[in-house]
Amino acid sequence: MKDISEISSSVIARLPRYYRFLCELQKNGTERISSKELSAKMGLTASQIRQDFNCFGGFGQQGYGYKTEQLIKELSAVMGLDELKSAILMGAGNMGRAVASQMSFETMGFSLKAIFDSDPLFKGMSLKGLPIRSADELEAWCAENKTDMAILCIPQEATPAVADKLVMLGVNSFWNFSHYDIHSKHPFVNVANVHLSDSLMTLSYTIKNNGKG
Repeated sequence: MKDISEISSSVIARLPRYYRFLCELQKNGTERISSKELSAKMGLTASQIRQDFNCFGGFGQQGYGYKTEQLIKELSAVMGLDELKSAILMGAGNMGRAVASQMSFETMGFSLKAIFDSDPLFKGMSLKGLPIRSADELEAWCAENKTDMAILCIPQEATPAVADKLVMLGVNSFWNFSHYDIHSKHPFVNVANVHLSDSLMTLSYTIKNNGKG
């Protein structure tokens, strides 16, 4: 198994896709699969799959393939999905409501513990069984509750101050929908940026250059 610092970001980025495909295979009754069979389904080479898995110890046996259930458990442990981390949501607007309602956080290693919004319109309302708290309550809540990650579904112009406050309160990981570059001021925090417009523009490029438009 490689040292974690030696594993490329491209390998790490492929782990969720492996996990998703394997979970689907398990649902369909596949108990064992070879790297060759998995490569045919995922559009990767068998060699690439073996190299990726070898970064974390291999998981399978030569000529024997992988037990689907065991491989899912191994990947789950590698990605930390088997240990729930505390998350809070900043922003209960359209994007925040969609994220809170549609995401199955527990299956992805997180437990949504609190929701905050600065708009008094949301006072007394709840989302996914949680009360929507005033943003003024954030500091007191974080003082009493461990917070591993913040989901930012707030306007870009509001994000710098909110991110600064969260970092000051000890939050060092962000799932960022705001389009603000948190790393520009806080280079040592963990950030996963979500740019829906980027993926749509990438699709536009693909359609244009594949002659499908």
